[in-house]
Amino acid sequence: MRRIPQQLMRRFGRDVFEAAGSSAEEAGIVADHLVEASLMGHDSHGVIRISKYVDWVRAGQVLPNQHIEIVNGRGALLVVDGRFGFGQVIGKEAMDLAADRAVAHGMATVALRNSGHLGRIGAWPELLAGRGLASIHFVNTSGFGILVAPHGGSDRRLSANPIAAGVALAGRAPIILDIATSVIAEGKIQIARNKAEKLPSGMVLDGHGVPTTEPEAFYADPPGAILPFGGHKGSGLSFFCEVLAGSLSGGFASHPGSPTAARLVNNMLSLVFDPAAFGGAEAFAEDVARLAASVKSSPPIEAGGRVLLPGEIEEQTRQDREITGVAIDEETWRQITTTAASLGVESPKV
Repeated sequence: MRRIPQQLMRRFGRDVFEAAGSSAEEAGIVADHLVEASLMGHDSHGVIRISKYVDWVRAGQVLPNQHIEIVNGRGALLVVDGRFGFGQVIGKEAMDLAADRAVAHGMATVALRNSGHLGRIGAWPELLAGRGLASIHFVNTSGFGILVAPHGGSDRRLSANPIAAGVALAGRAPIILDIATSVIAEGKIQIARNKAEKLPSGMVLDGHGVPTTEPEAFYADPPGAILPFGGHKGSGLSFFCEVLAGSLSGGFASHPGSPTAARLVNNMLSLVFDPAAFGGAEAFAEDVARLAASVKSSPPIEAGGRVLLPGEIEEQTRQDREITGVAIDEETWRQITTTAASLGVESPKV
């Protein structure tokens, strides 16, 4: 594994996306988001995506320099269209509007459709927690990202469909839940393939519906499928991610009949709450702090173990990688530098 200083990786990513057609501002937003994901240990949504994003731009799947369009704005309700732009830009614009509406009305519902890949979904509740707001987010991919077998099924029918939620907590990083409803993210299968490693058992089926630990079997012809987490529970949550993020937003659920089934499209339904409009911001913060303290005080089940709140592992990983650098395996680095060279961008010497 290479360890690349984060500032060097940010500059390199910005150069690549600017060469691919993004404005300097957009290139910086996208590159910084991917590096942040890698710093927090979400390697599947980190710098490994640089080459993939450039491929999508070249194929017309993602359109540089787009901004959201408000389709419907009814007080606390917003429906916005991302116009197939970079999700890192589109998502931030949508969340900025959501925060303003939540403060004005006590809560806000924002349905975002037709966005490019939204990256690490935990970034969006983090942004809102920075403004003292609580939120929950449901995401789907409208067809291109069908990767997951339903509970009891043997082939791809659902997307990975993440759910994220967040709340601020005084004196520490916000508490952030960021999970896929699949048992593993597809990007982690890519990483295992790049590192020539096997997958843990019980995560992936091959193209014939047979359990496998070989990453390559997932990408074979016929393609394999990821299993949902928790059996019927994860499968049920995934189904309602499709309903809420896809069908309700107008961005469509993950099925072959979707008008955007042949391109990369994320849709997201965000529910945002201003605690000041409910039981009061101070009382809310105090009660969440008491809950967090109570949960963490549970005696560890294993000697030397710890009870962790959602997001604590990511925060610890970030603290380590800010010092040691972004971890990139050799195959992923080769892919990134090959993409950079194709755009005339010189790779840093590391």
